[in-house]
Amino acid sequence: MVILSRTIRALSLAALRERGRVAALLLPLLLLATPACAIDPGDLTFTVTPELPPGGAAYAREMVLLRLRGVYRTQILLEDVRQPALVNFSWTQLGRDTWGRTRMPDGQMALEFQRTIAVFPQHTGTFTIDPFIHRLTINDNGERKQIDVRSEPVPFPVATWTGEGGGPDAPEPWWLPARDVSITDHWDPDPETIKMGETARRIVVLEAQGMLAEGLPPRPVMRTRGIVTFAGPVKRETIITPSGPVARATYQWDVKPGVPEVIPLDAIKIPWFDTVSRTMREAEIPARQIGGGLPDREEDLKPPAPAGWPVLAAAALAAFGLGLALIGFGAGQGRWRLDRGEARALKRAAAANDARAFRAALGEAMRAHPELAALWRADPAIARDLEALDARLFGQDPTVSTAPSGDLPRLAQALTRSRRPATGPLAPEPRLAPLDGPVAKA
Repeated sequence: MVILSRTIRALSLAALRERGRVAALLLPLLLLATPACAIDPGDLTFTVTPELPPGGAAYAREMVLLRLRGVYRTQILLEDVRQPALVNFSWTQLGRDTWGRTRMPDGQMALEFQRTIAVFPQHTGTFTIDPFIHRLTINDNGERKQIDVRSEPVPFPVATWTGEGGGPDAPEPWWLPARDVSITDHWDPDPETIKMGETARRIVVLEAQGMLAEGLPPRPVMRTRGIVTFAGPVKRETIITPSGPVARATYQWDVKPGVPEVIPLDAIKIPWFDTVSRTMREAEIPARQIGGGLPDREEDLKPPAPAGWPVLAAAALAAFGLGLALIGFGAGQGRWRLDRGEARALKRAAAANDARAFRAALGEAMRAHPELAALWRADPAIARDLEALDARLFGQDPTVSTAPSGDLPRLAQALTRSRRPATGPLAPEPRLAPLDGPVAKA
């Protein structure tokens, strides 16, 4: 009997100790689940705030951000946002909802809910955004309860366009309200290198910040005399960023010249409304030239085949006749100038401020046209600029090659102008002649 009673007492003490451990584990959970006091009306607030532009009213199809914010001083078990039917608006949510903690005016901490929605009014007028409802499942003094927290209705005015021309309701030009617009233009191959019957593909990418892809304009019309264009499909996409959507449209054409001469392709201007500065601006698909460029194909770079004796005889006769014409009628009646490819190479190097490329292109031109080289050396201004350029590139000081290259565009313009040959029986004495030693006189 004594052993039995001791066994029962040991089992009872073990059971009591186990109950104590369970109670110690459950107590913090009960305290966490049960608020210290009941829910007051000011403990649950839900607001919707539109970020309207200066002046208090947006234009049709202009982006406006709605900031949803909830502040809740209670424990939330479940939550769900019920959005009203946004009639007369297009909309998209920017990113995911965020939850955090914020300090109340009385110093206590509370849960903070945030969501951002971009809306785009479709018409002019005064509209009202109906209340959003945040359905919360909370723990109220240990009781599971569902509460709907409603926002206030939001008046939403959409202004009438008062600018000169255009506007949301005008059929032309296309209404494009955006924070920023950018255009990239890509050709494959370069349009200046293609010839009649060949094809180049042009791809233009238009990006607008603060827009949906459906609001971008249709493919621009690219038409001019002498080319045949085949329009490709238009690709549209919307990229969601924290500051708003970015709309992107990709336009594509295949372009084929139908005439052998150079074809100018005019720029295409796209007007758009800057929603930051509240002014009209223009984006531009740049002008280009089709044909007339330097050859870039392997067969064009091959040396010409040797000419036969009849061709050489005809060329010699033509050169002899040209010399007689210059002597008989006076060189002052003709003009000498660089060909189109040489002039373009000089201007391209000057625009890039590449002195070495400029000097290399100039050397090729001087070897091809010694008569022009003599006229350049006889021009005091050009000779002075050429001496300065050579001193910078080939001087003794190793740091001069990194010095500024001077006014290369001005020098390129002077070198590419047509010039009359020197008149009179003798050409003027070259400016650099004294460097060759004294000249014997009769």
